[in-house]
Amino acid sequence: MLNPKSLSLVKTSLGKLHPRIAMRNPVMFVVWVSTLITAAFTLTSLVTGQDFGFQLATTLILFATLCFSNYSESVAEEQGKGQAQSLKKSRTALKARLIRKDQETFVDASRVKKNDLVTVKEGEVIPVDGEIVEGIATVNESAVTGESAAVLREAGGDRSGVIGGTTLLSGNLVIRVTSEPGATFLDRMIALVEGASRQKTPNEIALTVLLAALTLVFLLVVVTLPPMAGFLGVSLDMVMLIALLVCLIPTTIGGLLPAIGIAGMNRAFKANIIAKSGKAVEVAGDIDVLLLDKTGTITYGDRQATDFLPVGKATMQELVDASVLTSLQDSTAEGKSIVKLAHESRFEKPVLQGDYEIIAFSAETRLSGIQLSEHEISVKGARDAIVNWAKARDLAIPKDLDPVTESVSKQGATPLVVANQSKILGVIALSDVIKPDIKERFTKLRSLGVKTVMVTGDNPVTAGVIAAKAGVDDFIAEAKPEDKLALIKDYQAQGLLVAMVGDGTNDAPALAQADIGLAMNSGTQAAKEAGNMVDLDSDPAKLISVVEIGKQLLVTRGSLTTFSLANDVAKYFAIIPAVFAGALPVVAGLDFMNLHSPTSAVLSALIFNALIIPVLIPLATRGVKMGNVNAETLLRNNMLMFGLGGLVVPFVAIKFIDMILATIV
Repeated sequence: MLNPKSLSLVKTSLGKLHPRIAMRNPVMFVVWVSTLITAAFTLTSLVTGQDFGFQLATTLILFATLCFSNYSESVAEEQGKGQAQSLKKSRTALKARLIRKDQETFVDASRVKKNDLVTVKEGEVIPVDGEIVEGIATVNESAVTGESAAVLREAGGDRSGVIGGTTLLSGNLVIRVTSEPGATFLDRMIALVEGASRQKTPNEIALTVLLAALTLVFLLVVVTLPPMAGFLGVSLDMVMLIALLVCLIPTTIGGLLPAIGIAGMNRAFKANIIAKSGKAVEVAGDIDVLLLDKTGTITYGDRQATDFLPVGKATMQELVDASVLTSLQDSTAEGKSIVKLAHESRFEKPVLQGDYEIIAFSAETRLSGIQLSEHEISVKGARDAIVNWAKARDLAIPKDLDPVTESVSKQGATPLVVANQSKILGVIALSDVIKPDIKERFTKLRSLGVKTVMVTGDNPVTAGVIAAKAGVDDFIAEAKPEDKLALIKDYQAQGLLVAMVGDGTNDAPALAQADIGLAMNSGTQAAKEAGNMVDLDSDPAKLISVVEIGKQLLVTRGSLTTFSLANDVAKYFAIIPAVFAGALPVVAGLDFMNLHSPTSAVLSALIFNALIIPVLIPLATRGVKMGNVNAETLLRNNMLMFGLGGLVVPFVAIKFIDMILATIV
């Protein structure tokens, strides 16, 4: 018994037999027309009392070929529909607190229009897409992203965008609506994921045209066979010719092509990346240059203490004690990392006793610390700030302070100087830690022909060190947002395709200009509208995954196209000699497969033609594995596997099927 899901797939596959839908795929439409013609011949033979066994078998196999082709597309679409259910669950009938004339009115969210203002209070579901114009709050976006951790959203920054269907955990917000009813972020994403608004990509269209041209060539070949056969005194059955045509045209890739494109978008969605079109995923596979922000993409984005370096006559214990004291009440990532490093270095944690005063960091002083008593104080801060603080108290400046701070800077870290009431104690090295697997991923991208460029606001020395450690091909230091746009235009003027990531309104022009613009879900509405992809997890490093997904889509399509065309060549040399060997002795020498009969040869090829489509569905939807190899090696491996395999498999399979048919007939 078929389960409900399988029944749904079968029903969808049969629905795609409608001629309006079938005409979208030229290759399979030829099979569709051929099925009707052979069915007509079968009925005619049945009515007139003639033998119709071969005609019926041909009709059924052609019908199965159509169904298998439609089934492959339905499987890919079903995966998308299943993934879209999580988005649909958050799109419920919501009420909005609409602000009009300084009064709040409850209305259905579907009645709220673009640029209206709505209020959302703690614990409520945000009813519409919008930009925060007032307030700061934490939001649970798990309904959209699957990530349960709360995220911060606030007015006036690059994290002001909110999505309808997410939940406000704390705070109250005033939101300006940014979408019309029925055109929200979720509405558009659901339509794209389900394939309702999927359009063929340029490469897919080009390949479809090529396959249609090949089909036309084989159609002309088959049409010329009857007069040639008549000249040689050989008669050819019309159904035999139709079966021969279907065997020769590229039905394998023709049947799998839609599924490959849909599966590419599905793989992006599994990575929590919403592609606004199939073209975006495909273009990602052709990217030449990858522009990457340092913070959050190459590094974790929060500096971590990695070393304690005493200077002058200070001891390590004195430096660590003062560093920990100034950080015990420091809630920043840097402060917590200092305490953690001291603990990992097996230093005893000092205990705060009695009354003390926390010295908060400010932009003016550029230092922070703790006042334990009138005569006991510890501070940490930028080198210049601590030196000025020490000079104001007539403290000596250690001679080795500058060499140590310079050494830390040259290693790509930030020096944080520590002092107490009697002397400057030393330096804490704060490193923006590079992600552990990033260098290997850059190496893989380089092998696939993608140039990586790090863009950072750091000084050239620090940027150069981090770029060398991360393994990027180039870097741009002290970059401003507008520099990204100029850089993208420069690369595009050289005929290169460029991808970048951004989240702020100031990134919108560059996101729109880039061939692939990956916008962060946490970013502004302007950024999300400008980009052609949105990362629901707001992880800048996803840009690398986007390129890998695009590459896999192109490799999968190329591999299966190679296999399909090699199949056609093999079937040509397997069937033609078998069909004409009996009538033309000169052709008998080419019939090296020694198939049972012309009828069994054609039926065997037709059966193989139909069965190879469902066999390859898992590969089409999962994608061909690329491995960590360069483009040349990848091409060679795929040519051997899918090219040579496409030539060998049909001979073996057709012979095996023919042997089975010989025992039945």
